Amino acid sequence: MNERMRWTARSAWRLMGCLLLLGTLLSAHAEPPALKLPGRKPDSAEPWGAFLGRAAHFAIGGQYRVQHPSHLVFLDTVNLQDIVERARLGDRHRLSEFVRLLRPDITDASDLVLFEIKPDNEMSRRQGREQAGRYLKALNQVVALDKKLTGGTGFDGSLFIDFEKGGALWQLSWRTPEPGVTLYRWSYRRAKSPASWKERAAQADEALPDAEAEALGELAEQAIRAAYEGSDLPEGFRGHVYLPVECQ
Repeated sequence: MNERMRWTARSAWRLMGCLLLLGTLLSAHAEPPALKLPGRKPDSAEPWGAFLGRAAHFAIGGQYRVQHPSHLVFLDTVNLQDIVERARLGDRHRLSEFVRLLRPDITDASDLVLFEIKPDNEMSRRQGREQAGRYLKALNQVVALDKKLTGGTGFDGSLFIDFEKGGALWQLSWRTPEPGVTLYRWSYRRAKSPASWKERAAQADEALPDAEAEALGELAEQAIRAAYEGSDLPEGFRGHVYLPVECQ
């Protein structure tokens, strides 16, 4: 190898090293600051918004089951082929490989309806409509004629999370504005002490502040799970979860 070729090779390696270093630095600076906020597990690697989305899905699915205790209800841990087989709706083998592992958010095999849960905004609403339609089309191609499914309606509600008496109050509310699409929204009531949670709930609602969501999102999810499962509330949670039956 002559001197010019050796110089070109060394330059190429130096350039590659610089690019790798730059990529590492950019990745480090691009890490969401929420990953290191107080109130989170030290080894958590999830964006804070994931906790609120998961909490909403868990609460809304759990509430549907509470309201329909005698129904055969599948949540988003069960895929289409298992729904068809376990509910004896039709022949699961007729589902194509492209759809058989899809998982609707709520499928009521007794009422033959399903719901897709999304944040309450227009883009998510369109996505929910498209996904619910895809699930229904896939299912109705393989189920018996008397077991055709439709998009569910008339499902709405809300719950409150009181982190501390007189402190900030969070609300999770949901509505089903069109068949098969259930939209949820998190909102916030400012701290007001002394005041009961119902007095604070009567205040004007505001968008949930990012700082609140970042600091308490994981704790909110844990508290909601505990409330629906009847287990101990998470360590550090000094408030109460008011389920829909208490909000009526």
